Amino acid sequence: MTASPRVVIIGAGIVGTNLADELASRGWTNITVVEQGPLELAGGSTSHAPGLVFQNNGSKTMTEFATYTVNKLLSLSKDGESCFNQVGGLELATTPGRLADLKRKMGVMTSWGVESRIIDADECEKIYPLLNTGTLTGGREVLGGLLIPTDGLALAARAVQLLIERSREHGVTYLGSTTVTGIAREGGRVTGVETSDGVVPADIVVSCAGFWGRELGRMVGLEVPLLPLAHQYVVTTPLPELEGVNELPKGASKPILRYQDKDLYYREWGDSIGIGSYAHRPMPVDMSALPQLAADEMSDHRMPSRLDFTLEDFVPAWEDSQDLLPALRSAGIQDGFNGIFSFTPDGGPLIGEHPDLAGFFVAEAVWVTHSSGVAKAVAELLVEGRSRTDLHGTELTRFEKVQTSDSYVSETSQQNFVEIYDILHPLQPRKSPRDLRVSPFNVRQKELGAFFLESAGWERPHWFEANRGLLAELPEEWLAPEREEWAAMFHSPISAAEAWKTRTAVGLYDMTPLKRLSVTGPGAQALLHRLSTGNIAKKPGAVTYCLLLEHDGGIRSDVTVARLTEEEFQLGVNSNVDFDYLRVEARRQSAADPAQWAHVTDITGSTCCIGLWGPLAREVIGKVSADDLSNDGLKYFRTKEISVGGIPVTAMRLSYVGELGWELYTTAEYGLKLWDLLFEAGREHGIVAAGRGAFNSMRLEKGYRLWGTDMTSEHHPYESGLGFSVAKDKSGFVGAEALASRKEQAATRALRCLTVDDGASVVLGKEPVYVGGEAVGYVTSAAYGYTVHKPIAYAWLPAGVEIGDAVEIEYFGKRVAATVSAEPLVDPGMERIRG
Repeated sequence: MTASPRVVIIGAGIVGTNLADELASRGWTNITVVEQGPLELAGGSTSHAPGLVFQNNGSKTMTEFATYTVNKLLSLSKDGESCFNQVGGLELATTPGRLADLKRKMGVMTSWGVESRIIDADECEKIYPLLNTGTLTGGREVLGGLLIPTDGLALAARAVQLLIERSREHGVTYLGSTTVTGIAREGGRVTGVETSDGVVPADIVVSCAGFWGRELGRMVGLEVPLLPLAHQYVVTTPLPELEGVNELPKGASKPILRYQDKDLYYREWGDSIGIGSYAHRPMPVDMSALPQLAADEMSDHRMPSRLDFTLEDFVPAWEDSQDLLPALRSAGIQDGFNGIFSFTPDGGPLIGEHPDLAGFFVAEAVWVTHSSGVAKAVAELLVEGRSRTDLHGTELTRFEKVQTSDSYVSETSQQNFVEIYDILHPLQPRKSPRDLRVSPFNVRQKELGAFFLESAGWERPHWFEANRGLLAELPEEWLAPEREEWAAMFHSPISAAEAWKTRTAVGLYDMTPLKRLSVTGPGAQALLHRLSTGNIAKKPGAVTYCLLLEHDGGIRSDVTVARLTEEEFQLGVNSNVDFDYLRVEARRQSAADPAQWAHVTDITGSTCCIGLWGPLAREVIGKVSADDLSNDGLKYFRTKEISVGGIPVTAMRLSYVGELGWELYTTAEYGLKLWDLLFEAGREHGIVAAGRGAFNSMRLEKGYRLWGTDMTSEHHPYESGLGFSVAKDKSGFVGAEALASRKEQAATRALRCLTVDDGASVVLGKEPVYVGGEAVGYVTSAAYGYTVHKPIAYAWLPAGVEIGDAVEIEYFGKRVAATVSAEPLVDPGMERIRG
């Protein structure tokens, strides 16, 4: 790119104006912002947003977005008035379960570096005197709350106007009342934005159109998986208790309040109270029915994003509000509307570039809470090539194709609306839709009583009820202590039996949901060599574990590369994001040098995979295959084609659980037969079908990392314990130069293995870790280690924390003693896995 490419931003709401400002501050001034509504009142979600900014989020990325928004809007001021009123945020608990959850959330906030504290009911009342601290309907009462002092209220409409003013001073052009009619493109790139007033030339187009984003995406053949939903908001008539309390007509002096047990939130609105409700039925919005308003028809009470109020939906919320805030019993509803917001299948925003149209970017489904942070990330993405905040959970292309269909987006987004304030366990699966993606083994798994959890649409067994009888045979040392209620959810002691059988006999694992790609062509080796850290230029039959890096050396993914032939590779990758990255890079390489073409295909759905692992794995496969699978016949990290009962199978000598065995791949039509052959052959050797519960335990015992959890793009290989995956003397791959520089610098942090001292307390991830009484890091992955007979947690800690040091993990407000341990905990000499 030139120093200042031509950028067109579609949408002048809180995201689009923030992005223009962020780009202008980085020296990009050839920017045009196109807005279909009048600039002074665009009419999108920003125009009616109540402005609550809560930083509390289980996602580190989303919390970083919110914290940046707080700080930026605080600094954005005019005539002595900031665009952020830092009144704090208070989440109430009226049930013991909610209070416990707030303690868990406080731990997460500590992990992400946000100040918070649990306060009792008396302090809640002092901070918010309107509260009913007596008995609520149903016998509930306020038990306490989570206070975050740096939360507050964004003056979103004012912020937009100040951002327009400031960015205009840097040369940004704004076109109000201008409708986008199409996207001009040529040769696979955007060239401009077609509008009602002509074409605006562009090298880069960024869609910040809010709930119009799905329609805009379809102009360029892109499915933007968001659903516009109506959300009820009212402002009450004035309350005598608030008369003269707030200086500004729409001002506030008390914290924003969330009553999540009833799906409600509150903010002071001068001498009135603003009430937001998620306690009603989901209301999907028919975009074709939105009012088409001219600029002179727009007002604070009439705009496309503000629908007519449905009083009947609000009545229960009004009663609950009067119960919590008795002062409302003498008040009425002064104003009410159903405002439109964007929801997505997983609740996260959508950020990134169109995989098939260069220069077309998306920043959609972004609420005011995260607006400035998202804008900063997108600006970094455009100017520097990547965001300094990890975006893996927000990537536009993170969803599988089935997850972008209208029916899936509609159902899951509505479910997210209903569950927005629910207490959800980290493993909690969707209730619906289910059975979207099943492996060929699914019928046998159901016969064995599999308990399924869901991920990316896949049904994944976590344990099998058919193995419950093994608990009576389980040696005493393999018995795990009972877990407390939270850690016991979506868990079964059967996982201990499945781990025991895998370590002592043999286990059968369904690895089909692992995403698989085929990379073929004369340029396949060059492509993978350029993008990965490993030496993949080996003879056919070699398997290489390596990383894909960002240009700054951060880990964008980890992959397993198997060379099947000179021009054919099979890759195990993490997500659809990897698939799109590789195929885009292959397309660019092929265009630059047609002789070096490479083709990337997703073969996940047409293939399947069984992990056959355990010390008796050779005995089992030897009964159904005549191929040489001895150590000499197929060495560790090698692959070859074999026959299992006449079925063509690609066998890879890999094991994510740290035991002898193979990943066995075949096409989907042979899958069920392969399962049956292996299961029958293994009966005399005690074979069990085993699930993710046992799998996760054993992979942590072996110290294997999980990308997206243990490390992300904010971490580099050496601090993550993955320096071995960077080939010695290899250069020229993406991120190589930055990685070399990082290697020379002294590490400031490291991913460490912790074992819990009491041998019983199981944590689940994201808990803060304390050293010397100070919070210095956080847990990534955790599980009970059945082989080592104690809970395990991996955590990011300062580099100075050494093996043997004592630490503490905060779990639901209590400190759990742990010790930094050498890794791996099981088979450090690799004798078991190498057979």
